[in-house]
Amino acid sequence: MILLAAISFLWSSSPILQAKRPNIVFILADDAGYSDVSCYGGEIATPHLDALADGGLRFTQFYNTARCWPTRAALMTGFYAQQVHRDALPKLGGGGRGVRQSWAKLIPAYLKPHGYRSYHSGKWHIDGNVLDAGFDRSYRVNNQGNFFTDKGNLVDDVPVKVPADETGYYTTTATADHAIDCLKDHQTNFAEQPFFHYIAFISPHFPLHALPEDIERYRDRYLDGWDAMRAQRFAKQQQLGLLNTTLSALEPDVGPPYAFPEAIKELGPGEIDRPLPWDQLTEEQKRFQATKMAIHAAMVDRMDQEIGRVVEQLRAMGELDNTLLFYASDNGASAEIMIRNGGHDPHAEPGSAATYLCLGPGFSSACNTPFRRHKTWVHEGGISTPLIVHWPDGIADRGQLRHTPSHVIDILPTILDVTNIKIADGDDSQERPELPGKSLVAAFKDDVTVERDALWWLHDGNRAIRIDDWKLVAAQGEPWELYDMKTDRAESNNLVSKMPEKAEALEAQWNASLEQFSELVKKTSEKPNAKKQKSKR
Repeated sequence: MILLAAISFLWSSSPILQAKRPNIVFILADDAGYSDVSCYGGEIATPHLDALADGGLRFTQFYNTARCWPTRAALMTGFYAQQVHRDALPKLGGGGRGVRQSWAKLIPAYLKPHGYRSYHSGKWHIDGNVLDAGFDRSYRVNNQGNFFTDKGNLVDDVPVKVPADETGYYTTTATADHAIDCLKDHQTNFAEQPFFHYIAFISPHFPLHALPEDIERYRDRYLDGWDAMRAQRFAKQQQLGLLNTTLSALEPDVGPPYAFPEAIKELGPGEIDRPLPWDQLTEEQKRFQATKMAIHAAMVDRMDQEIGRVVEQLRAMGELDNTLLFYASDNGASAEIMIRNGGHDPHAEPGSAATYLCLGPGFSSACNTPFRRHKTWVHEGGISTPLIVHWPDGIADRGQLRHTPSHVIDILPTILDVTNIKIADGDDSQERPELPGKSLVAAFKDDVTVERDALWWLHDGNRAIRIDDWKLVAAQGEPWELYDMKTDRAESNNLVSKMPEKAEALEAQWNASLEQFSELVKKTSEKPNAKKQKSKR
């Protein structure tokens, strides 16, 4: 008994022993489609992500929230974004400018009391300042309109001083540079402590900006069009055993989620805002669209290269085996077409700083193969993401698939599980609801289904619920559709008229969750997170 007590004391008091808890790295892409990574069916070169998948696991039914800021809120708080004011509820507000309640803490707040240091590199898009949320260091990419300048970004919540000559700057590389610098500093000064690192690339979000040498590798790759690309990716997915479904049909009447007709005119005759059959496009349209896809591919390729550098740094530190590393995307590929920030120069080289191009619905559909719709919709194309999990010390069954439905709300419970950290009671414990997500640790060991009541979505009037293999979904202003996810994740065979009772039961559950979230927000809306206030730093 004395020996056990001594061991217990050492575990709780020794930084060295505490450091045996795994490091956590979460890498988040922005607007990457389900099949953009090679090991999920794509033709883009992603050898570093493929290697992580070979040494870890690929989840085939992992979900986000269909949009950037609600996904980041759900990921970092463990709650649905609607629960924490970060996505809108009917008549209750919330969204990209919503303010979290005081109990809606981010991941670092749970880890810091147990010796973890936390780092952030890349996009933020969460309310409040980064260091106030518990991070020790941050590189915040606020400038999402020009990949070739550091202007507008922040280091440790302080605006950067941009040098007169920024030649050689590229946001994706700068994000990895900061991450690597944090890791090197950690190894030098805090090696006895575990770390959490949140690396949020803005690639491949529009504007389509990429390095010329990266674009060159894909310049003529997509001239066969999105029809051929979808067929090729789907065939590869079938070969990989990823999915049991058909390939969804293109929807030529579904364009961008938000109309900017003036932008279409300004972009010229090569632009097209509908996914028409490729053979109906003019030669000018084919070249313009294929060039945009080449830039998108170049952005994904470069992100993979930078991820490789981060992984190599972890390996050089001797920490890769003891690091639980995740990769996912914040939503599906985007059908949006717009011109913002510095505008678009049609005479400039495509992909350069003077241009402002967006992928659009044709190749977005191909990037989301085999699913329907895009970012902002809660059909599978908008909410499905790869999830690669790599952890040599904790995952023995490597290179395998995991088919359990899962969601970004599951990441915090999973982290708490692997670190053996309990959510401590505090002054706000009476207000804080139970985390809605589930730990995925059981699925690390075997291809099991993690039991849960439901997964739920609402964004911009698009709504859905999934219970077991049944999904009820509706686009804004449209009636409910019912699909069997076991055989039809392409959402091709609407069963709502054949199974009205099933649809009604799922609708009732969707409404019950909506009411529950609304009551929570009403009860806690008078206590916004004080950390939203201007930092005193």
